[in-house]
Amino acid sequence: MIKKIISIALVAIFTISISSCREESTGEKVEDAVESAADDVEDAVD
Repeated sequence: MIKKIISIALVAIFTISISSCREESTGEKVEDAVESAADDVEDAVD
């Protein structure tokens, strides 16, 4: 439960930081990394 809350918070923080980033290529790389990390956390919880 706590891991899901932390992962949601991390995704929200990274989403905010991506939206403020002006370079699309860097933002896309960060977004992919965040999604991958979120999937890893969800898999670890299950």
